[in-house]
Amino acid sequence: MGQILAYRGDVLVQLVPLPLGQTLHTKQPSFRQDPNNGRPYIEEIYSTDEAKCLHALICLKNAVIGSNRQKGFVVQHGVISRLIQIISCDSSPVSVRIEATIILGSIAKGTDEHVKALVDMNIIPLLVKGVLEDGDESSARLVEASLCCLRTLLQSGLAPTGTLAQDSDFVQHLLALLRASITSQMAIATILTAECKTPECQDLLSAHGAVYSLTALLCSPHRKVQMPALSCLAKIIFQNRGVALAAASASFGGRPLPDILTSLMAQDMPKGMQLSAARCLTYLHRAGALSASDDIIKGKTLSCLTRLCDKNHDNGIKAIAAETLGYLTEVDMILQKDASILNHLITNLAMYFKYAMEEVPPLQAQLRQAAFRAFASLGANDEDIRKKIIETEGLMDHIVCGLQDSSPGVRLAAIRCLHSLSRSVQQLRTTFQDHLVWKPLMNLLKHASDDDVVTVASSTLCNLLLEFSPSKEPILELGAIDLLCGLTRRKEAALRLNGIWALMNMAFQAEQKIKSQILKALGTEQIFRLLSDPEVNVLMKTLGLLRNLLSTKPHIDQIMNLHGIQIMQAVILILEGNHSAEVKEQALCILANIADGDSAKDFIMTNEDVLKKLASYMMHSSVKLQVAAIFCVSNLVWKEENGALERQARLKEMGVHKLLQQLINTSDTLLFDKVKTAMTQFSDS
Repeated sequence: MGQILAYRGDVLVQLVPLPLGQTLHTKQPSFRQDPNNGRPYIEEIYSTDEAKCLHALICLKNAVIGSNRQKGFVVQHGVISRLIQIISCDSSPVSVRIEATIILGSIAKGTDEHVKALVDMNIIPLLVKGVLEDGDESSARLVEASLCCLRTLLQSGLAPTGTLAQDSDFVQHLLALLRASITSQMAIATILTAECKTPECQDLLSAHGAVYSLTALLCSPHRKVQMPALSCLAKIIFQNRGVALAAASASFGGRPLPDILTSLMAQDMPKGMQLSAARCLTYLHRAGALSASDDIIKGKTLSCLTRLCDKNHDNGIKAIAAETLGYLTEVDMILQKDASILNHLITNLAMYFKYAMEEVPPLQAQLRQAAFRAFASLGANDEDIRKKIIETEGLMDHIVCGLQDSSPGVRLAAIRCLHSLSRSVQQLRTTFQDHLVWKPLMNLLKHASDDDVVTVASSTLCNLLLEFSPSKEPILELGAIDLLCGLTRRKEAALRLNGIWALMNMAFQAEQKIKSQILKALGTEQIFRLLSDPEVNVLMKTLGLLRNLLSTKPHIDQIMNLHGIQIMQAVILILEGNHSAEVKEQALCILANIADGDSAKDFIMTNEDVLKKLASYMMHSSVKLQVAAIFCVSNLVWKEENGALERQARLKEMGVHKLLQQLINTSDTLLFDKVKTAMTQFSDS
């Protein structure tokens, strides 16, 4: 018989399996035989007499079930070691191993300290061994007891999870056991739910037929089987398109799985079951297996979730319903509009903040987080919905408080809600200024360590920095420029994008001093790095920043006087690079802005290479590049400006005027207008 290792605290010890009938050579704990303590049977657990040991185990089982005090006694006096010795020994009678396993399962339902004691003894491999027991009816009872104990441990959150579901043979064995008792079905569904941690686990479970097995369990007449089956199904299909497609096409007894789930959302079903079925259908939709236009989603699921947000339901149900509703409607405008007018949803969600004040802290946070999440999704696209949400009494105050909440989940949900509402131009000019939302937002950005928080908060800041937002000036005073320049140096592409995007918005129609601060804080070296960024959106926003910096003649001339050589190098870098027409169009527009300056024009006119590039892009196959190049030419030759005749002569010499003559017959109306405007600026046109 091989050695059995287990942990006691941080120390690895060896447990010697002790068959009943064999002399025990380890030191037994000493127990007082006070008849009042009610535990004289403890010593008989160590007896070599099978009958005495079994009787003692039954007495101990009856004592520990329902009593944390008795569980504590067992843990404190090291009796767990003996119980583990019993279940680890193959020669111990099955009846004895069953009782020992049941006791361990009861201890697993005790306090966190009790659970940790079991986990530290490395009990899980022994329970897996019990699950794999093969034999007669007695062995089946041992398997069931092992499953129940394993389920309780994995549910606790204190035992390691995620490894059992990677064992293909064990998964297959568990699914085969679903044909056994109701208790086993409940335990197995819960075990698989706890163990399914990765897409690979989802795929493995699906490959072994878990979707079909769970579909069968959903048709069970026992609700206590259906509920864990729903939880397991939700875990398997979540954000996994392949498994979700398999689930959408699964059936049992001639009934498709989506229809089975729909029937479980009926109003005469328990509220928890309605909610769990709605979650499964929500996950099927978001994974791409059911479309938003499908009546199961648009009609049944949406209606069920909005109904469960009603004030008459349990707060726990309401919180999960709102979270699920937020996920269901997050990306679809039609679902957002439909949900906003169903079952007084916006009014009901607003009441969550009142309910939260009457609840214990964990549920307080859950209710607030759920309300923010749902509001964020509902207001993502439609201005009328945003208006209804913002006009909800006290909502903006709740958001400001939410941004400062002690719960990370509430803070993130509040930021998402604020980000969604910040897409409203009208609200940026009024409500947001009245409630000074930028103060806690900037505080979060300065001190947050969570990348998700920084990403959403910086996205929101992009909107608050738009030219028409009154929040722009006070945000600048709080050090936004340095903060945003710092984001452009982050390794996360989303943060680099938000940083440069916000700087671009900040530079739009800004004063010269703000533009100078941006250039100084960002630096030309960082601009070059951003122009070489692998993320095209970062590149585009960097070019957008340069365009906004180079606007209005005095600003153009001053910036080019200080940074002209580097800016021209940056533009040439883009024009010569392997970039899309959209990217090169932005570079040509920057040249057009430079050409609109007074002294800045010289940076183009004295650079023959750039002039040749302009002529080349005038005849490009992309109309948008032709238009941008000709716009630049127009600014260079504008006849009302000093030195226009010399510039016209230089461009004529390079054949630019002849190219315009060739383009005058274009059928593209926009291009024709630009060509005509440019030609009228030449003195002899």
